[in-house]
Amino acid sequence: MDDALKSHLHGGEAPAAPKSFVIWRPTAQTGLMSWLTTVDHKKIGFLYGIFALFFFLVGGVEALLIRMQLMFPNGTVLTAQQYNTMFTMHGTTMIFLAVMPLSAAFFNYIMPLQIGARDVAFPRLNAFSLWTFVAGAIIVNLGWFMKDGAPDAGWFGYAPLTEKAYNPDHSIDMWVMGLQLLGVASIAASLNFIVTIINLRAPGMTMMRLPVFTWMTLVTAFLIVLSFPFITIALVELMMDRLFGTNFFEVSGGGMPILWQHLFWVFGHPEVYILILPAMGIISEILPTFSRKPLFGYPIVVFSGAAIGFLGFSVWSHHMFTTGMGTMATAAFSLATMVIAVPTGVKVFNWIGTLWGGHISLRTPMMFALGFIWMFMMGGLSGIMHSAAPADAQQQDSYFVIAHFHYVLIGGSIFALLAGIHYWFPLMFGRKVSEFWGKLSFWIIFIGFNTTFFPMHFLGLNGMPRRTFTYDANFGWNTANFIASVGALILGVGICVYFAVMVYTYFKGERVGRDVWDARTLEWSLPNPPPEYNYRVIPNVHARDAYWYVKQHKDEVAKEEAAHAKDEEAHGGIHMPHQSIYPFIASLGLLIASVGIAVIDHDPSPGFWGKKIGICMIGGLVMLTGIYLWSLEGTEGYHLHPEDEEHAGRDKSEAKH
Repeated sequence: MDDALKSHLHGGEAPAAPKSFVIWRPTAQTGLMSWLTTVDHKKIGFLYGIFALFFFLVGGVEALLIRMQLMFPNGTVLTAQQYNTMFTMHGTTMIFLAVMPLSAAFFNYIMPLQIGARDVAFPRLNAFSLWTFVAGAIIVNLGWFMKDGAPDAGWFGYAPLTEKAYNPDHSIDMWVMGLQLLGVASIAASLNFIVTIINLRAPGMTMMRLPVFTWMTLVTAFLIVLSFPFITIALVELMMDRLFGTNFFEVSGGGMPILWQHLFWVFGHPEVYILILPAMGIISEILPTFSRKPLFGYPIVVFSGAAIGFLGFSVWSHHMFTTGMGTMATAAFSLATMVIAVPTGVKVFNWIGTLWGGHISLRTPMMFALGFIWMFMMGGLSGIMHSAAPADAQQQDSYFVIAHFHYVLIGGSIFALLAGIHYWFPLMFGRKVSEFWGKLSFWIIFIGFNTTFFPMHFLGLNGMPRRTFTYDANFGWNTANFIASVGALILGVGICVYFAVMVYTYFKGERVGRDVWDARTLEWSLPNPPPEYNYRVIPNVHARDAYWYVKQHKDEVAKEEAAHAKDEEAHGGIHMPHQSIYPFIASLGLLIASVGIAVIDHDPSPGFWGKKIGICMIGGLVMLTGIYLWSLEGTEGYHLHPEDEEHAGRDKSEAKH
């Protein structure tokens, strides 16, 4: 046991499992069923990533169609209606179906490994959140395949555009129900992450020893739990207006359209930080690794992230400076917007402090990380301009705002997420991306991104309004629009190169051993890819950079691990939850019920309510059946058992880990 553990800790290849341990799984699924029934956090993270990257490409195609329409004056690539649909679905797809689930992919895969856990606190709930996300994504995009078409009222859904009088078809209903399911998935996953981080940390891993990425996971999870109820309330009220004739947002009945804006942006501005905080966590892991030094000002980075999350709820009305809120409200939200720039700037200075004096290695993940810092600073500087209400009054609903939030969310979030894929790819799949092709994809994406969005600052200041499907040649916007559209094509090529390289690497890339980057956090102590149970022995954490400490104190840690292994063997070995189809069934029921609400015809024809209620009842019955059977599963699973010939069905392929 000691020799195997010492080999493990010295960074060699994954040692064979000790003969006293084998995996016994009573009911193992294979093939497609193994994915539909999985409760392994790593497989769930992988599935989140696959779905997110698919929708990222879909959103990119929608963006390219928008830019092709605006490449020349009086464009005819899209009609006005099609253009409205494209920018509505582009925003909805990128925010809710690409960036958020891609962050969730890292939360699922990396966070439990970083805290020394074998899985999340509620593995079946984790599977339920995944399949509920898929159900919501299906409903949001269902309109593409129906005669009513996809939603066309903007991703922000401003009333009264979304009221039945102005949008009588089913597209808005599908948008509403899809977002509701996405909210259910996000809240379920976030509660799971909070419980996991608080309760399943390895011995010795205090809160101030957590990796920064795990801290940002925790802050993001709290933001989701606290902000999504606001959009849920708004969506329920909108559905009540559309189905039952209430008047929450209908002016003719005494409703207040501005109420939607308040509810939406109380959710919407924390949502910005839900998208950017995971990116900040990824960058805070990559910079120390490739600077060969600890993160500068770790406590300040952590508390500034928490401060951003807290202050994110105090600035929502800076999206509403032109709605006539009044001088006092405008002044208060202007000041709050200026204040929230402080913890954001603190993070940037800490990242620069980490780079300063370090032995910097410009590998591909580091290139994307440095690109993130530059682009995020650009977006942040234009964001500070918006905190001044007079400047915002000119820039509101112009292309200047589009440039700002794309520098923050694409130049920021996406660059960091692409950096994270490169960084953790060797851990996930045991293969390393070619530096030449990785850096080539970076430079194409970097050049394409800036060529696309930097000219939009000038378009906005020259008066080009957003959400306008065409323009006249005499307005003076021709050159900048042409450059932006060419940049979008370059950016598209860069993204295609990036993913082509990733797919090639997955199948044919160079195989590498563990800890390919000589990293500092605990997940790099594992074989690649990690075994299903993650840690044969739960580690004892002695320092903030847990794995860095292990590499400096190998003999001491090996003795502790050996003693811990004997203790686990004496208590029956490792317990893992078995696979379950019931979370998938419960999510399928939600999908059926939501389709019943959203798609059945609105006309009060005979049998209208009967059909709607009937489909909803079928969906509800399927969901409740799944939850009931799920509840009967108990805590049975499988163990790493002492060698015993009576245990049949051993999975020897997994025992090799």
